[in-house]
Amino acid sequence: MTKLWVNWAGDQRCTPARLCAPRDHTELATELARAADEGHRVRVAGSGHSFTDTCLTDGVLLDLSRMNRVLDIDREAGLARVQAGMTLAALNTRLDEHGLAFPNLGDIDVQTIAGATATGTHGTGGRLPNISAALHAVELMTADGRIVELTEESGAQAWRAARVGLGALGVVTAFTLRLVPSFVLEGVERPVPVEEVLADLDTHIDSNDHFEFDMFAHSPIAMTKRNNRVDLAPAPRPESVDWFADILLSNHVFDGLCRLARRRPALIPWIQRGAAYAGSYRRQVDRSYRVFTSPRLFRFTEMEYAIPREHSVTAIRENKETAKRFDSPMPIEVRWVAGDDALLSPAGGRATCYIAVHQYEGMEHEPFFRACEAIFDRYDGRPHWGKRHYQTAETLRGRYPDWDRFAAVRRRYDPAGRFTNDYLDRVLGPVSAAEDPVDQRG
Repeated sequence: MTKLWVNWAGDQRCTPARLCAPRDHTELATELARAADEGHRVRVAGSGHSFTDTCLTDGVLLDLSRMNRVLDIDREAGLARVQAGMTLAALNTRLDEHGLAFPNLGDIDVQTIAGATATGTHGTGGRLPNISAALHAVELMTADGRIVELTEESGAQAWRAARVGLGALGVVTAFTLRLVPSFVLEGVERPVPVEEVLADLDTHIDSNDHFEFDMFAHSPIAMTKRNNRVDLAPAPRPESVDWFADILLSNHVFDGLCRLARRRPALIPWIQRGAAYAGSYRRQVDRSYRVFTSPRLFRFTEMEYAIPREHSVTAIRENKETAKRFDSPMPIEVRWVAGDDALLSPAGGRATCYIAVHQYEGMEHEPFFRACEAIFDRYDGRPHWGKRHYQTAETLRGRYPDWDRFAAVRRRYDPAGRFTNDYLDRVLGPVSAAEDPVDQRG
């Protein structure tokens, strides 16, 4: 019996031949053997929070939500062994119970740890890399049911490939995470004129542990957020305050405004100006994972690109001006991260500015996103692997210095192309097109 699979945004769907939820390595190996016997390709779905067709398949779609346990925690060493199907929300809570935390997180926590790292998900912080940099070891099951443990010591190239692997090497089943002691953040949100922020941007980035802002095409205001470590006790806001700010205003009221904008696009400039000024001063002092994340209850689709940090100001201005030509009620989000060494990390090898554009559900996104992508292309932009883009292997290869190394690792671990689909064939190229390994180590 076939089952329909739909992503979180509701705009990517498929009907796999089988949708399977293995509970352990034995059941997973059995499913992979059956897929091979039947000639099916295999993909893994996390929480479905990617906006691309990265999970879609007419073969076997694996759901690892039942492989969702913390296997071991060594607080003294700062290491935790966790299964791949665990969500960030559940994981953050468990880690905090043991006095550990991720040094950086994005603003959404519904993703599985495997999905978040496979796509290069990130937070913000000029001195901090993306989430996958916390992966000390990656446990992978290959198409023949073999389990391999990838670490820097066992083989640096494979480990660097698996940290942002797009599900192209096999089924990631568990990770060992390198974490930091739990900490408290002071989060301050404040409206500031966009041009005032851009005039001294490096100071804003470098003088805060985490700095980001949202802006609207038709408003001069940036809604800034600064998160900094403090030596204070957590002081959670009353639930009623959180509900009013995070649920009522940021979700239900804004959702209503977007629905109005969808019916009457001429109102978008007025809606955006009002929404920007409504972003008044807020302060929060709490455990880091509670300050980093916030709920997203309405549906949208998104494009996000990583560009070299030095191009931040010009690219931000160009995207703001471009967005004025299109009907989108939603904001532009801007964040920064440090470089890392994962082979296909969008922030690989360079300090990075991430710029994200969004479109509300039911509104045309492609002309808007293509216009923004043209800007990102001029600045050697690399797309967030979990968000919409129109690139191909041909257009991407020159943007990643380690592209051929990843291709070599991919062919080594999935020589028959069992774990590919149309999306990976498009953005990475077919497995058969991979070149011979450029480095036999790892």
